[in-house]
Parts: sequence; structure tokens; C-alpha cells
Amino acid sequence: MKKILSIFLLTGSVSMAQVKPTDDNTRNDIRYNLNESGSHYVKVTFTNQAWFRFNESNPGTTVLGDPKTNTFDIGLRRTRMQLFGQITDRIFFYTQFGMNNFNKVSASPAYNTTGTPSNRKVAAFFHDALGEYEIQRKGTSFIRFGGGLTIVNGFSRFSQPGIGSIMTMDVPVFAQATVDQTDQFARKLAVYSRGQIGKVNYRVSVADPFPVETNGSATAAINQNAVFSQRHHHKQFEGLLIYNIFETDDNTTPGYLTGTYLGKRRVLNIEAGINARKNATWRREGVDTLYHNMTLWSVAAFLDMPVDNAKGTAVSAYLGYFSTDYGRGYLRYNGIMNPATGTTQPIAGVGGTQGNAYPMFGTGSVIYAQAGYKFKDGLLGSQGTLMPYASLQYADYDRLRDGMSVFNVGLNWLIKGHTGKMSLNYENRPVYRSSSVVNELEANGRRGAVTLQYQVSI
Repeated sequence: MKKILSIFLLTGSVSMAQVKPTDDNTRNDIRYNLNESGSHYVKVTFTNQAWFRFNESNPGTTVLGDPKTNTFDIGLRRTRMQLFGQITDRIFFYTQFGMNNFNKVSASPAYNTTGTPSNRKVAAFFHDALGEYEIQRKGTSFIRFGGGLTIVNGFSRFSQPGIGSIMTMDVPVFAQATVDQTDQFARKLAVYSRGQIGKVNYRVSVADPFPVETNGSATAAINQNAVFSQRHHHKQFEGLLIYNIFETDDNTTPGYLTGTYLGKRRVLNIEAGINARKNATWRREGVDTLYHNMTLWSVAAFLDMPVDNAKGTAVSAYLGYFSTDYGRGYLRYNGIMNPATGTTQPIAGVGGTQGNAYPMFGTGSVIYAQAGYKFKDGLLGSQGTLMPYASLQYADYDRLRDGMSVFNVGLNWLIKGHTGKMSLNYENRPVYRSSSVVNELEANGRRGAVTLQYQVSI
């Protein structure tokens, strides 16, 4: 940790010593105006988030067949390109193309020793592709309808995050509750409406979930614990209401919500959302197959505002409660851009426990909180400023004997806002083993990871 922090600070000091201050750009985006006023336009964006990570491995972890107590890996957490635009006063389109979680073990089918060929060059895909029609606008109030492949969601703010403006190094992925199970990296084919009516921002959606069999991984066999079902397909209904006490959020792109405005807006929200789907999961009880409805809801408060406009200081905070009912016994491990490929110490009743994984999703409840403080503009001269932060996820899942806590602390070096920034993050997570109580897991220590992220976004 000390070595990595030293490298982080040394990089900054060398940059300030050797780079001559200059910022003579006349534009801050890539945009082609279709009319003189610029109200009709087409815009292109690009974001790349490169990770350099040291991870303490979960017990039994192997990488390419070799046991590893720790790993260092380099990867692309996200590489995205957006093309969108306002074609007329009423017609808007949005597309996003890119890839995620690409490191040395990324491939499809996954790395294996059974002789099945794997290909690393299959990672990029369309995340979003949709069109919208605006039926009404008065000042900042508007109503739109749209459809296609979209992240528009109901569960929470962090179920549809604007990834280029994240305050913490990464988002709380548990809030993307069905990610890559019955959706395409949190996106679904859906018809929806979104809008701003006075101080209330809303989005409602009817989505057609993907079958879990097409998610690219081996499908979990039906067992005593709920897993996503392979029969009785139903639509998913979603809704999110946000009450803006002060200014409204940025509503340009469909669904996406800003992580932090870095003091550029005065935002204080009360938020509530829900996702619901009939017969989403199934399980086996004796000789009977039982189906369960999935009901996910949350309530939260979000604050993001300047402290001192003259100095450019700002504060950002979030506190949310999440109820996650997937069905009896549902529990799923996930490791972000997992550097490992296997384990010699599997845990009965769950899979994918190697590397940096932990039980991220489960039936139960979650409390999530984060907070950060942006120091004054120009704290580092021409090299920008700093923004430290911390976050905590506390989950009470039915199959875990004790509550689970995952915390992160980090420091953003905002070289030029979100356009160019480095983030140094430490994460501490629990590890588990089978409990003496049947079908439950108990804590078996903790592991940590240190990650340096370099983001370039325009």
C-alpha cells in the first residue's frame, strides 16, 4: 500500500515539475451542430478506465492452473464510445458501444483446460441503442417515451450510473441487481417513459429480460436455493421517482445519473425505486419445483453541492436502503474483473468464489453509504485538485450467518475534472467458508485490494 501510494504521489510531483502549464483547447466536447442555435446536434464521447491492481486472493485461488495467494493484474474496467443526438425538437437517439472487465484471462468461452477453444477478441458490444420521442416540454419539465436496448431502470440511482462521473473508483455493483444474468451488462430491451415534472424526476419501464441461458456462463442447476428460472418467462416492471429539493439532475442521456457534479450543481434528492418480475427464480423442494417473484426496492438520499463557490470546494454523499428479494436462498458471488480462473477450495452451494469475489448479491437487505470532499480548485496548481472518499456496503443476506461489510477508501486526483483523473482505491472484503449450519456460510477472514485507475474521458 505504501509503495503504491508513493508511486501515485511521485507521478503527480514529476508531472507538475516537467509539464509546462497549458490549456489552450477551445472546445470541451466532440459535437456537430445541425442548426445555428445548437439545439439540434450529434455528439461523440469516449471514456477509458485502465486498472492497475494488487489483490490478496481468496483461499484456494488459482490463476491459469497455478495457486496464487496474491495477484497483480492490468485491465480495462470500461472502454466506451457514445454516439447520440437531438435530431429535431422531439426526436432523440442514443447508442453506446464498448467493452468491460478486460484483462489477461478474459475470453469467451471462459479460460479452461478441457480443450474448448477460447477467444479473447470478443469483448466489445452495443450497450445501448434506442430512440426517444418528446411529447411535451415546458421550461425544465418534459415527458419522453422511448424504447430499445437501454439502462433505464427502476431500482436505484446506482442501477443506471453515469460511469464517467463516478465519485468512488467504481460503482456499488450490487445495485445492478441482475447484471449479466437476465440483462446485457445492466441493459435490457424495454419500452419506457422518463421525464421531469416540476421537482419530480421519474422513469417507468416495461422490460423483456433475457433468458439466463444466454449469459455466456454455465447455467446454475435448479437446487434448494433460488436461481434464475428457465421457464415461465415474464416481463419486468420498473419505476424510479426522484424528488429534487434544489436543482435537477442532468437529464440529457436516457437513464444515466451523474455520480458527482464536482460542485457545478446544487443537488439534494430523495429517491425511491422498484423492480419487480413474476416467477423470476425457481428452486427445488423435494420433488416440487417452486417459483418465486423477484421484488427489489430502495429508498435513498443523495447530496452533491458546492461548499464554497469561490474556492471550488464541494461535498458529495449518498445513503440508501435496499430490499433484495430474489427468492429463498438466493446468493451469488461476483468479483469485478476477476484476476483468477479457479479454486481448489470450492464452497458448496455457490460458485465463482476465487480471486477477489464475494457474495455481492443475495436475498436480504443492504445499506450502502458513500461520502467525499473535493478540495479547492488549483490545490495542485495547474495539475488540478484532490477528492478523498469512502464507501461502505453492509449486507444482511439470508444465507450468511453474520452481516457482511465491504468498505472502500480512496483518493481522486482530478487532473482536469472527470476528463482526466487518477483514483487510488483500497477495498477490504470478507471471505467465507461453509458453516456448521446447513446451507449457510460463515466468515473466514478478510482480504484487501489496492487499485490505481487512470480515466480519460471526453
